[in-house]
Amino acid sequence: MWIVLSLIALPGLFALPAAAQSKVNIEQNFAESLTALPREDLAVSGGFYVPAYSSVAMSQGKLRVDFSVTLSVHNASETQALILKRIAYFDTAGKQVESYLKAPVALKPLATVSIFIPTDDVRGGTGANFIVDWAATSEIAEPVVEALMVGGVANAHYAFISQGRPTRTAGKK
Repeated sequence: MWIVLSLIALPGLFALPAAAQSKVNIEQNFAESLTALPREDLAVSGGFYVPAYSSVAMSQGKLRVDFSVTLSVHNASETQALILKRIAYFDTAGKQVESYLKAPVALKPLATVSIFIPTDDVRGGTGANFIVDWAATSEIAEPVVEALMVGGVANAHYAFISQGRPTRTAGKK
C-alpha cells in the first residue's frame, strides 16, 4: 500500500549534518525507547522486508530525484518488550550497505526507534530495502515497520510511505 502526500516547503526539517545522520547509534539516540533484554528464552520471532527508495527515476528516466528515508520500527505491544535482533540496509543489487545494531536491543512497549538516511546518501538506489529481524519471549502484537521517503524537485515536494512486509517462507503445501 502506498500513501502519497504532497508537502509544502519544510526548511530545516532535517538540520543535522549528513555524516551525523547516516550513522545512527540506536543505543544512544533512542535510549528512552529501550529497556533491558529479557532473561527468558525468545519463543517467538519474525522478520520484515521493507522496500525503500533513496532515488526515483522521473521524466521517462531522464531525471533522478533523491529522497531521504526514515525507517521506523514500532513496538505495537502495550505490555511486553520487542527484541530487535537486526536492522540492515541493502542496495538495489542486494549488497548490504549498513548494519544498525551491534547486538540485540529491547524496545519498550509502544516505543519506537528510527533510522534516518539523508537525501545525499544514495547508496541504496532505486531498489533499496531494509531487513528487520525481531523476537519476543511470548506471543506479542506484530510490530509495525514502515519507511517514509521525503524529497522534491524545484518547488514540488513529495512524501510516500512503504509498509514492511513480514518475511515468511513460501512454497508448496
